Amino acid sequence: MAGRRARIRERPPPDARPRRPVLPGASGAARYVPHHGRVRLEAITWDRLVDLLAERLLDLGTADGAPWPRVALDGAPAARPGDLAERVAEALRVRGRPSLVVGAEGFLRPASVRLEYGHRDLESYYSGWYDTGALWREVFDPLGPGGSGRVLPDLWDPVTDRATRSPYAELPPGGVLLLHGPLLLHHWFPFDLTVHVLLSPGALRRRTPESEHWTLPAFERYERETDPAGTADVLVRADDPRHPAWRG
Repeated sequence: MAGRRARIRERPPPDARPRRPVLPGASGAARYVPHHGRVRLEAITWDRLVDLLAERLLDLGTADGAPWPRVALDGAPAARPGDLAERVAEALRVRGRPSLVVGAEGFLRPASVRLEYGHRDLESYYSGWYDTGALWREVFDPLGPGGSGRVLPDLWDPVTDRATRSPYAELPPGGVLLLHGPLLLHHWFPFDLTVHVLLSPGALRRRTPESEHWTLPAFERYERETDPAGTADVLVRADDPRHPAWRG
């Protein structure tokens, strides 16, 4: 793609964040299943997974001292990371902890920018569909050190291709940001905990609408370049949506 377009510029990487303690897995007789021969995953129910994540977030600190922990729920659209984000938010609510769920799809660029090189341009989808600058400005900066806690939950409606004009949301200190969407971990966002919802290539193809199969090579590239399954703090495999497995 050299010479064809400029790569989207992002903020420089922060200092490497320290490794966080590993949350103990579900107790009891566990069934383990291998993943790519590198990671062993433990079978778990969605309810138990949500409870464990919520309990972990209650004690989650931040690497930069900001009073708002920032959590990624990363996964292809077919993996439905937003569903997990909503369930974790509800589990936090009943535990008395405020949170804010933000979907990356609310920060898509306008169609005139997003589709400049065509409706199925892989480089654009991988690097340019999401307005990372707006996510920094409207989400991460307000939740950083010295921030206001005043967050814009979405900016652009991809259906109408117009600004959403949503009101700002006030997240009190201690409140948790739950940002969900695809390809989140190859940006330099200052997450304090990362969760990757994994689908095998076969499951990803089966559960992705045929009209969106052109995006599949972008997720293959993401796995090669970012290794989200290996780098995320929590890995959830959801090939069978009824029987997830995890490593946390």
